[in-house]
Amino acid sequence: MKLFSYLILSTVFVSSLGMAKEIPNVPEFMQSFVIDPSKPVSQEKVAFNNMVTLNDNMFTIYDRSLGIYKNDFLNKHHLIMGLFSGKGGRFILYRPGQPPLEAEPVPQVYQVAKSIGHCAMATFVLLSPYTANPSANLAWLGSLKAYRTDVQIALDSLGQVDIPPEVRGLFQDTLNQIAVFMDTCLKNSTYTYDELQSWARNIQPNLAKLIDVATNAQVRHWWGVLEQWKKMIGKDWDTTYALSNSIYVARQNNILFSTLVQFFGQEAMNHRLMLLETTDFTTTPELMMDAFMRIVSDRLIGEVFFKEPRLMDFELLGGSARKVIEAEAAEHGTKAILPPQVPFNSYGWPWKTDPTTGAGPSNMDQIH
Repeated sequence: MKLFSYLILSTVFVSSLGMAKEIPNVPEFMQSFVIDPSKPVSQEKVAFNNMVTLNDNMFTIYDRSLGIYKNDFLNKHHLIMGLFSGKGGRFILYRPGQPPLEAEPVPQVYQVAKSIGHCAMATFVLLSPYTANPSANLAWLGSLKAYRTDVQIALDSLGQVDIPPEVRGLFQDTLNQIAVFMDTCLKNSTYTYDELQSWARNIQPNLAKLIDVATNAQVRHWWGVLEQWKKMIGKDWDTTYALSNSIYVARQNNILFSTLVQFFGQEAMNHRLMLLETTDFTTTPELMMDAFMRIVSDRLIGEVFFKEPRLMDFELLGGSARKVIEAEAAEHGTKAILPPQVPFNSYGWPWKTDPTTGAGPSNMDQIH
């Protein structure tokens, strides 16, 4: 009913402006939604659409075939999936003929250490926009009072958390430093940038210790999980695949991927062990699985068409685009800024910059 009303109103509006030309043999309420035969689409446009439909329909074919490939792959291979999370990550083991097995989470001390460290940084972020004249603009005051209450609740709860005494002392000292600084700001209803910076620098050693606590808990936990899974998988480990995800800031020192490398070896990187870049810190196992399956299934195409399965791990147009960029740069009197070419089957870290970490072709021309 709403759509019908919208159609009528649209027709009335266009007609009232005198812009609509009446189309013969079409009801009045349909006039503004029917293609005017006096303005036909050009044959060139129709032909173009017919051609690009090939690419549009390719995705339907790919999606259908991907489901077939996925079932076949998971029936033959073990797959370990590591996913970033605010709780220290998730690890899921996919086993042929069995339901997925999700590992126990990282010990809670990881989340507590991370939470306290982030509290200090959040305090700085809360106050820093008002440093020009905090006493004149008290918009920060209410938010700081509320956050100070959160800090007190955390301090009061600390005794109930199951953690070693030395770690508890670190947590308490850090929260106390935050609370004291907050109280000073609230009491004076102002602060200076120098005071804010001095507090941040003084609490920094504790933040470094919090990072150590969190990473020790995280890495040691996942190391133990992967040790157990490697024993469980046994002789099939050499055909097991693994992947983890990363957003930009966690790409260079990705903890989950770096831990996986220790069990798979460098030669497995970019072959059976992959780092998938995501636009968010967290993603879903389903999206990760789809992305992974597209990569490994496309290797069949690379082998059949180009005699180089790993070629399809890369943007096909990228090699040719590189030549054009170099030519354009030379034509304009500049030097092209490009990374070194490395072999498609490089086993270097995913951000490939070392051409000595693999052998074989690194561009389409070398394949032929």
